[in-house]
Amino acid sequence: MRKKKQKRLIIWLVVAIVVVVGAIFSFGHAGQKQNKTVTVGLVSPSNADEKIWNQVAKTAKDKYGVTVKTKTFTDYTQPNKALANGSIDLNAFQHYAFLNAWNKANKGSLVAIGKTFITPIHLYSNKYKSLKDLPDGATIAVPNDTSNESRALFVLKNAGLITLKKSAGTLATVADIKSNPHNLKIKELAAEQTARSLDDVDAAVVNTNYAVAAKLSDNKILYTEPVNKDSKQWINLIAANKKDQNKEAYQDVVKAYQTTQVKHLIQKYYGDKEIAAWDLKLK
Repeated sequence: MRKKKQKRLIIWLVVAIVVVVGAIFSFGHAGQKQNKTVTVGLVSPSNADEKIWNQVAKTAKDKYGVTVKTKTFTDYTQPNKALANGSIDLNAFQHYAFLNAWNKANKGSLVAIGKTFITPIHLYSNKYKSLKDLPDGATIAVPNDTSNESRALFVLKNAGLITLKKSAGTLATVADIKSNPHNLKIKELAAEQTARSLDDVDAAVVNTNYAVAAKLSDNKILYTEPVNKDSKQWINLIAANKKDQNKEAYQDVVKAYQTTQVKHLIQKYYGDKEIAAWDLKLK
C-alpha cells in the first residue's frame, strides 16, 4: 500500500514539474514575443501618415506583440541604404519601380513583402489653371531619380503634352521623348525640391507625399495620373532585406498595415489621392 502511495506521489511530482517547466517556456516565449521591436523607415511623413502608422503600431502591439517604431528620412536616397546596412528593419516609402531601379543600380537584394497603397501623382502649377493655358516653351520640373522621372514623363505623355519612344519601356528618360510639340523644357530636380520649385517653373510633377508636406491645394492641379493595369509598378510597398523577408515579426507588421482600419484612415485623410492597394484590382 505504501509503495502505491509513493508511486502516485512520484507521478504527481513529475506532472507538476512538467507543468511548471511548460509554463516557464510559455512565459518566456510570450515575453520574447512582446519584446520584438521593428523599426520602419519613412520619408517625410505627413501628420496623416503618422496617424496611419500609429494605428499600424497599435494593431501590431495588441494583436501580434510587436513594437513598431518609425524612423524619418528627408529624401528618397536614404531609406534603402539604411535598410541594406541594417540601420532599420523595414522601410515603407517606395513603389515597385523605384525598388527595382535601386536594386539594379546598387546591386541590392531588397524585396517587397507587402503592398500598401498607390498614389496617383499630379502635375501642379502656381501660374496656370489648366493644361491648355500652358504656353509653348513652358518649363516643367520633374523628379530626377530614375523611376520617378520616368513616371513623371508618362504623366506628361498621358496628358498629351509629349510622346515617348516605344523603346523607352517602363523607365523613360528625357532622351526617350519622341515628340515635344510645345517645346517644353524639362527641368530635372530632386523629388523633394519639385514642390518648392513651383514659383520658379511653369508646372511641376510632384509626388504626393511632398505635395501634402508642401500643402499644395487641389486647385493647383493641372492633370492627375490615371490608375489602371499599367499602374502596377507604381504601387507602394513595405520592403525588407531578402534574407529577412519571412521573419514572423516583419510579416506581422504587414498584416497590421493591411487592415480595414488602415484602409478607412487612408480614405479619411487622403480621399482619392491615395488608394489602399493590397486588394486593389487594376483594370
